[in-house]
Amino acid sequence: MTADGKTASIEEPVELTLTSHMPTEKKTDDGQYDADAIAREIANGVDIEDGQPNPFVFLLTILVSFSGFLFGYDTGYVSGALVAIGTDLGREITSSDKEFITSATSLGALLGGIIAGTLADVLGRKWVTIGANTLFVVGAALQTGAHTVWTMIGGRFIMGWGVGIASLIAPLYISEMAPSRFRGRLVILNVLAITGGQVIAYAIGAGLQSLQNGWRLLVGLGIIPAVAQMIMFIYMPETPRYLVRRGQIEKARNVVRWIYSSRNGEVDEEVVVKKVKLLEIYNNDQHPEWSGYNRFKYTLKQLYFVPGHFRALVVACGLQGIQQLCGFNSLMYFSATIFQVVGFNKPTAVSLIVAGTNMAFTILAFLLIDIVGRRRILLCTVWGMSAALVLNAVAFHFLPPNATQSDPWAIVILLAMMLYVAFYAAGIGNVPWQQSELFPMGVRGLGTSMATATNWGGNLIIGSTFLTMMDRITPSGTFGFYAGLCLFGEVFVYFFYPETSYLTLEDIQGVLMDGFNVKRSNQMSREAKIKHRASTRGEVSDSEV
Repeated sequence: MTADGKTASIEEPVELTLTSHMPTEKKTDDGQYDADAIAREIANGVDIEDGQPNPFVFLLTILVSFSGFLFGYDTGYVSGALVAIGTDLGREITSSDKEFITSATSLGALLGGIIAGTLADVLGRKWVTIGANTLFVVGAALQTGAHTVWTMIGGRFIMGWGVGIASLIAPLYISEMAPSRFRGRLVILNVLAITGGQVIAYAIGAGLQSLQNGWRLLVGLGIIPAVAQMIMFIYMPETPRYLVRRGQIEKARNVVRWIYSSRNGEVDEEVVVKKVKLLEIYNNDQHPEWSGYNRFKYTLKQLYFVPGHFRALVVACGLQGIQQLCGFNSLMYFSATIFQVVGFNKPTAVSLIVAGTNMAFTILAFLLIDIVGRRRILLCTVWGMSAALVLNAVAFHFLPPNATQSDPWAIVILLAMMLYVAFYAAGIGNVPWQQSELFPMGVRGLGTSMATATNWGGNLIIGSTFLTMMDRITPSGTFGFYAGLCLFGEVFVYFFYPETSYLTLEDIQGVLMDGFNVKRSNQMSREAKIKHRASTRGEVSDSEV
């Protein structure tokens, strides 16, 4: 609806100058405009976030989630490939070869994650995603044709760059496109695609296990979704926050119109313009004339020396570190190897059960994350991971040498791993990828890069040490060590992670400006949730707030 009561189509612009929403009484003592005060004035009555998003948003999310699928497919296929390669790479591969092959992707992803945020800020989310797909294709092609261990490692390393870049860009793109009410669930669709990729890779790996060179086909199939996403993404829009940052205001309005328009193309145009004005206030580039180096130096300083930005970095990196150092990806990378040691006749098929558990509980997280809240989900699941790992350690201690799949302790190990994966998938496997919601636009690219690099740094440590730890300190000691790290993660979440569900990206940044404000964030999230429910009923009770 426009100011005169007419309904606007998505093609009809309504001009609303920024200065018209900058009253003089909103100035601070130094004569500058108080952005927060102005934002509150503009936002008054703006209920655009409470509406049902256009199906276009869900289509975009699905297309972006191809990146998550490729991430998961890579994690899944290597588990089956490591037990199927045999002498296809010129010799029998050793445990060290397995660690190198696995960790090569993690190293590439670590390096890709470091530069991904800066690339996204310079080139845009869209074109960096296309570049990541190119790396996927090249890396997969090298592995498919590999006849030596080092060629395989090289292909995995190149693919790792694509994995690292995509693991940052996909949730970043989704979070900047999604209405706040749906942001958590839409980001989890990308995580669901990761688990789906793992399940499909395990299933194909199990089916091709007895086929000569079947692992090559398993790897090569990953090229198909990479090429498909690369082609489709050419026609996808940039995010409105990025467009505002680049000064492309009308393009940003067009994207916002598409996101919030109804199925018949109608949209409340005045509210759309106000929404873009809010984005201008919070995401405006203060120094468009700066060179890339000066901009990077300034952003780095802002990230580390502005207290709110640094707290966001602590939270994001902390959660990503916990996600990896709890040992989950060691299970994903080496599950077939573990089940082979335990005594199962078809280890890749057994791994499929674990991957299926991961996917099932990721779906549960998708349904609950915006209802229950990120923080509460973590507090209810991280301790469960620790308990399941302790059970695993006990079972390995009592597992007899030369055990078979019918041994009771082998069954306990399988069940304990399924329990561990269930707790992981419902909580820490998903929540850290909400990381971009913690950072303001000015430092979002660099901040999410550092958090993603933390993730892949932990992944590299786990992937390159797991089999060695199993050998040196026994499986019981290894899983007991991971259990202790999970307990540390529970403490970290309790004291440092604020609730962010139902809050806008700008609200979240305000929470962290003068502390971690866990209690205040809980209250704000609760009030935002009540407001949303009231908007759907058309009324709100004072006693609810």
